[in-house]
Amino acid sequence: MLLEKVRKLAGAEYLISESTPEMVFSPEDFTEEHQMIKKTAKQFIEKEVRPYREDIENQDFECVVNLLHQAGELGLLGHSIPEAYGGIGLDKISKIIVGETVGSTGGYGVAQSNHTCIATLPITYWGTKQQKKKYLPKLASGEYLGAYCLTEPSAGSDALASKTTAVLNKEGTHYVLNGTKIFITNAVFSDTFIVYAKVDGKKLTAFIVEKDFKGLSLGPEEKKMGIKGSSTRSVIMEDCLVPVENVLGEIGKGHVIALNVLNLGRFNLGAACMGGAKEALKLAVEYTNERQQFGKTIAEFGASKEKVAKMAARIYAAESLLYRTANLIEDALGDVYDTEDQKLVGVRMMEYALECAICKVYGSETLDQVVDESLQLHGGSGFIAEYAIEQAYRDSRINRIFEGTNEINRLLITGNFYKKMAKGELAGKEAIWNAVRELREGKVMEVGGPLAAERKAVASIRRAYLALAGMVYEVYGNQIADEQETVIKLSDIAIELYAAESAVLRSVKAINQNGEENERLKEQLAKMVVEQSILKVQLLSQELIAGFESNHPTLPEISALVIKELTKYPINNRVSRLREVAAIMNNNQQYTC
Repeated sequence: MLLEKVRKLAGAEYLISESTPEMVFSPEDFTEEHQMIKKTAKQFIEKEVRPYREDIENQDFECVVNLLHQAGELGLLGHSIPEAYGGIGLDKISKIIVGETVGSTGGYGVAQSNHTCIATLPITYWGTKQQKKKYLPKLASGEYLGAYCLTEPSAGSDALASKTTAVLNKEGTHYVLNGTKIFITNAVFSDTFIVYAKVDGKKLTAFIVEKDFKGLSLGPEEKKMGIKGSSTRSVIMEDCLVPVENVLGEIGKGHVIALNVLNLGRFNLGAACMGGAKEALKLAVEYTNERQQFGKTIAEFGASKEKVAKMAARIYAAESLLYRTANLIEDALGDVYDTEDQKLVGVRMMEYALECAICKVYGSETLDQVVDESLQLHGGSGFIAEYAIEQAYRDSRINRIFEGTNEINRLLITGNFYKKMAKGELAGKEAIWNAVRELREGKVMEVGGPLAAERKAVASIRRAYLALAGMVYEVYGNQIADEQETVIKLSDIAIELYAAESAVLRSVKAINQNGEENERLKEQLAKMVVEQSILKVQLLSQELIAGFESNHPTLPEISALVIKELTKYPINNRVSRLREVAAIMNNNQQYTC
């Protein structure tokens, strides 16, 4: 059941305010509809997609297209399209469920997720009624497949530096587009392209371009490290004629569509990475429970158990923060499918931009960590293409670059916090002042019940973040954007806070509902997440503090208070906890929580 009657925090508000267990959504809250879409997606992947892994890896795009058509028939392409336009109009939790499931397949998952997210949602949210009627039913069924064209040779992370131009012809019937887009996913088999170009060389605008429009052509297939099941080519427009009715949104407002759709793309990418990480952990435990060395299975060794347990805890945190975010986004966007108020759509999409960036960064880095450790547990076999982990390792690497590099997203996280604070959307200054006061007073959060120590640790991470955020602003003021080394570390603390709090609140809610004995695994996983987060935040804080060159008078005091706050939580029984968690994963032969 969705948490409709419980107040939800505004975007970035978790940085200044504590949440309660009742405020977070998690997989334990799935409705029957959620379970049904999960079952449908899983059956499709296991029965239809996995048997063709080699064909997909060998770039049999006819096979990929056939699978996408099958996905369309099952409703797996139309989950985010309203029923009025041929979709099934499900919520953002369902979107993540499907994204997670297809994400476990690597290249095919990229093709499907790209189509359902950034290639379709611009029309879903910004299209006119005529555009929606024309394109969405075909995109939902798979009759049309889509691509998203933003990146150019000189415009990557700086997407607004686009050089592609659009000029209205003399007859006033068509815009003439000229320019090249690069690294375009699904290019070779796409029917529609969401293209960004500058009208009269100045006004960035979005267009719906069809593959048969005169003047559009494709470059050769790129030879990639991974995700080979998704086509990647350049899209070239040479006097490409686009009907005026195919302008998407307002002229000169293309940046609103581009940047906001990327927020949902980041959120969706985090889900796909989580699904990939679960599959990689499954491959690891299956292999290590069969392979024997020194008279016993690799899974029986303590070093293997530690790797498996840490992978499981990291996935648990990713899963917790992603589904928590899904419910927030659904609350923001659930009622704007049919609105023609494009400003409202932009505002709603931007609300949780910070959390979406965290989903992308944490999800992609979770996948990279898990595939790396899984391959290591495979030993030499992991380097052989016969084993699926070899492909998973290669496929994973792009995710830290997709949808804005993780570095860019880290800059967005802290930038978003300060921007909201400056606009008065967050009571940040008051929160910073209170955090410093509490540090000086040595105040301890009063909390009882399950995971009390972990909830206190989360509160300490929040105080540390706020105190450091205040110090960073005092030292650098309006020049913060130039201090990327410092900003990135501050963002990493914000990420760890969101991950740790999400895992803890999810576990507390489960324990409150089902009892500590029945939810011991979630309790242990939450403890592991907090242990890792508190240790990482200690290091990040020390590195951030060491980067200051200022002689600011309060710097020594704040530094000492932050370090003291973060080092007062002892970590006990770590090895036994690791072994307990690993035993459950090994017994179930997959990620379990």
